Amino acid sequence: MKISCESDSLHEMKRQRKNLVEFLIRSSHQLRAPPIVKYTALSLFTDRFLPSLATSMKQRNQIGSWLLRSMEESNLQLFALISIWISSKIHDSRALSVKCLKSLGDDLIRDQHFTTKDFVEAEVVFLQVLNFEIGISNVAFIFLEELFIQFKGVAKVGELMNFEACMDVMDLLYEKEETSLLFSSPCSLAASILVTSYVVTVPKQQWEFPVLPWVKFVTSYKEENIGDKVKDILMHVFEV
Repeated sequence: MKISCESDSLHEMKRQRKNLVEFLIRSSHQLRAPPIVKYTALSLFTDRFLPSLATSMKQRNQIGSWLLRSMEESNLQLFALISIWISSKIHDSRALSVKCLKSLGDDLIRDQHFTTKDFVEAEVVFLQVLNFEIGISNVAFIFLEELFIQFKGVAKVGELMNFEACMDVMDLLYEKEETSLLFSSPCSLAASILVTSYVVTVPKQQWEFPVLPWVKFVTSYKEENIGDKVKDILMHVFEV
């Protein structure tokens, strides 16, 4: 019976993931968080926090917080806000206040009212689940931003690309859970997003820049590997 309950919990968590990613992205926009804060929060929450909960029921039991006893969407929404809070502390000179986050939570989280004390406890629990390892060297957005700046510097056609388009592609990949399924590293994810944005936003008759060879030169990834990833993105995300 216990195994069945845990299996049901994992299934429910997976079903909720898309809603949680959308909630985190929407919350970041309402808080006017910089892109680096949003994408670091997405990395912490979707790439590390949720998988840790899904694969380590024992760890949840050891932490013992009431916030982990049931994986209701409201509890997970609270942790999504916590990921933004932690990310803001890392990147912002003036981090978001718990009062600001609580106010947003009161507006957006319908099924539960969380107190300031709950936010503080949730932050500790979040860090415990991550074993207090919050390094940001593997955030795909950092690689994407660097690649985009380099691309604009060497390719005139880069003027036709908008960085917003790159971020839109990344948002869609997170929403559709393709970041972890298709990519083994944040750098390959960033390279594939850049090429996808090139294909989607630059008119086909102006594809004169050898974008795949350039990406290979900059990142050392094989052209065919990046090309295959771009095809996967176009198929899975844009359904082309």
